[in-house]
Amino acid sequence: MYRFLLSPGWLARLAVALLLAAVMSLLGMWQWQRFEERSAINERIDAAEVADPVPLTSLVTAPGPGEPVGAGLPADTDWSKVTVTGQYDPEHEFLVRGRSMSGRVGVEVLTPLRLADGSAVLVNRGWIVAPGGAAELPDPPEAPAGQVTVVGWARPSERGGTVVEHAGELTIRRIDLPAMAAQLPYPVYGVYVQLAEQQPEADPALTLLPTRRENAWLNAAYTVQWAIFAGMTLVGFGWLARRHAREALHQPRADGEQALLSRS
Repeated sequence: MYRFLLSPGWLARLAVALLLAAVMSLLGMWQWQRFEERSAINERIDAAEVADPVPLTSLVTAPGPGEPVGAGLPADTDWSKVTVTGQYDPEHEFLVRGRSMSGRVGVEVLTPLRLADGSAVLVNRGWIVAPGGAAELPDPPEAPAGQVTVVGWARPSERGGTVVEHAGELTIRRIDLPAMAAQLPYPVYGVYVQLAEQQPEADPALTLLPTRRENAWLNAAYTVQWAIFAGMTLVGFGWLARRHAREALHQPRADGEQALLSRS
C-alpha cells in the first residue's frame, strides 16, 4: 500500500520534509539558547539589585603601563553592581548623542572619574533631553567637585563610535571606550559605570538610566513556534502520503467498474 514511498519522487519529498524539519529544529534550539542567555542576564540583574556593591577592581583589572584601555568586562559579570571613588574630570566629558527615553531624544553624559592611581573610569551620569531635537546639544549640569563615591552598574564598551567635537563638546553616537580613550590624557578602564547612586547626590536634572532587562520569554515563544512548524512539516508529509495511498487503493476499483459499464 505504501510501496510508492520508495519511488524517487516520494523519496525526494521525504528528504525535503526532513531537511525542513531539521532546520526548524535547529532554529528552535538556537532560540532556546538565547532564552537561557537572556534569563541569566535577568537573574544577574535581580541578584545585583539586592546585593552590596563590589569594588570595580574586583571585577576588572586596571589598564597596564602603556595601555590606553584596560581589559574588557567578562560576559558573566555584565550588570554587576560596583563602587568606585575618585574625582570627576568635567574638562573631558562626552555627550552621547541620539539617545531616546520615553519617546524623547536627548544625550547621555559620560564623565571620566579620575582614580588615585592616575587612571580613570567613565561614568554614565544619566540622560538629559535635547529641547531642540537631535541636532541640538543640551547643556548638562556640571559634575560635583571633590571626592565622589559612585555606585552603579558595570557595562561593556559598545562598538562603532567616532568622537566628533561639536560646539566645544566631545560627542559620540556609541559608548565606544577605545575611541573615547584616544581623546583622554590618561588610561581608562575597559568598562564604564552606569550610575545608580552617588555621594554627594547626583543632580536631579539628569535622569538616571534604568537597568535593561531582556525579553527572554519572546525567545521561549519562538522556540515553541519552530517546534510546531517542524512537527507540522512532518505531519503534512504523512498526510500527503496517506491521501496518495487511499487514492491508489480506490483507483483499481474505479477502473474495474468503468470496464463493466463499457461491456454492458
